[in-house]
Amino acid sequence: MNRPAIWSEQKEILFEDNHLLIVNKTAGTLVQADETRDEPLSVKAAEYLRLKYKKPGNAFIGVCHRIDRPVSGIVVLAKTSKALSRLNEMFRDNHMHKTYWALVGKAPQVMEGTLVHWLVKDPMRNVTKAYPQKHQQGQRAELNYKVLGQVGHRYLLEVNPITGRPHQIRVQLSTGLGTPITGDVKYGAMAPLPDLSIALHARRLQFKHPVTHQEMDIVAPLPDAEVWDPIRSGELVQ
Repeated sequence: MNRPAIWSEQKEILFEDNHLLIVNKTAGTLVQADETRDEPLSVKAAEYLRLKYKKPGNAFIGVCHRIDRPVSGIVVLAKTSKALSRLNEMFRDNHMHKTYWALVGKAPQVMEGTLVHWLVKDPMRNVTKAYPQKHQQGQRAELNYKVLGQVGHRYLLEVNPITGRPHQIRVQLSTGLGTPITGDVKYGAMAPLPDLSIALHARRLQFKHPVTHQEMDIVAPLPDAEVWDPIRSGELVQ
């Protein structure tokens, strides 16, 4: 089949219809273009659609949310302007139930709970600081977490962000729990991973289709990275 080599149904592509293209992003890939000029997911997706449907011009791809470059997992892209507009509203109004998996180097003192911080981003350094009390320049950030189990010397956390702030999960786990995500040296991890990814994966997304109103439940397989191998092998101890 005439496809760019990076795309394959059932692997990178988790769902596709006339309105949506849902992709399992690999760590290291940008979602949208930035100053690095590296090819982003949005451009790769447009090229995939152009080749698949033999479009003479550029294919429409709308970006309605992002996950950080070193993070893997689910990204929803819009194939129509109608879908894009409605998805933007759904993300803004927190009508998307997001589940992330994170590997950390030690167990939190409290195995399940809620974190609330006020986040202030430093755009020059591209880092975010979390404050436990209301901050005049901060955005309120909230997430729920629970420890799913232990694998070797690491712990697997399930994280459900209630809000969607830049670097939210990364900084809240590090600041609020004292458990930096494995490989995330920007937020306190001791060492990077070999592929420079971080052990944070956008695992599941539940929402109502913006056009057909079908109930959607998308799950992204774990990336082919050594850090996730013990989870795939069933070594998680609950």
